[in-house]
Amino acid sequence: MQTKTDVGQLLTESFKKLALKTPIEKITIKEITDEAGVIRPTFYHHFQDKYEVVEQIIQNEILTPAKPLLQNHMIDEAIVLIFTNLQKEKEFYVMLSKMQGQNSFEQIVDGQLQQVLLEFFSENTEGRKAKKPWLTPQLLAMYYAQSMGFVLLQWIAQGMPGTPKEMAEIYNYIITRSMWDVVDEFE
Repeated sequence: MQTKTDVGQLLTESFKKLALKTPIEKITIKEITDEAGVIRPTFYHHFQDKYEVVEQIIQNEILTPAKPLLQNHMIDEAIVLIFTNLQKEKEFYVMLSKMQGQNSFEQIVDGQLQQVLLEFFSENTEGRKAKKPWLTPQLLAMYYAQSMGFVLLQWIAQGMPGTPKEMAEIYNYIITRSMWDVVDEFE
């Protein structure tokens, strides 16, 4: 007997298989359930729509594995792991990066990153007051999610040039320097 988790995993795997040959916007729930060998109501027992499937894939396969590293303040290692996990299924994520509009890949990535980073900032600033009242955990999570999301999406859109470690170094380089520092370092 399959558990709810097994069926959810079966549906996400079916979606991923379909996404490799069909634009995401054109994949139907019926195609996902047919590929998984389940009936349509089963899909809605697990997900609201196919975009929630994308959210779960990003959460479970990309971000959740990095959480223990973040919790242990191994931020660079967490970023390398995120890039590594994306690269493992390069073709799939390149297809996802083409999602535009209301449920764009960019919006989904930004939202998922914000959740993880808000948890990180909230845990690490609890009971402490920011030097600048504007710097709330929510605003910090938004800022870093958008900057990391931008780097991730550009890397994916360009076909993932560079290793995950190199990309983590580039991201770290950008976020730890002022704009003038970066400009001054041009040769």
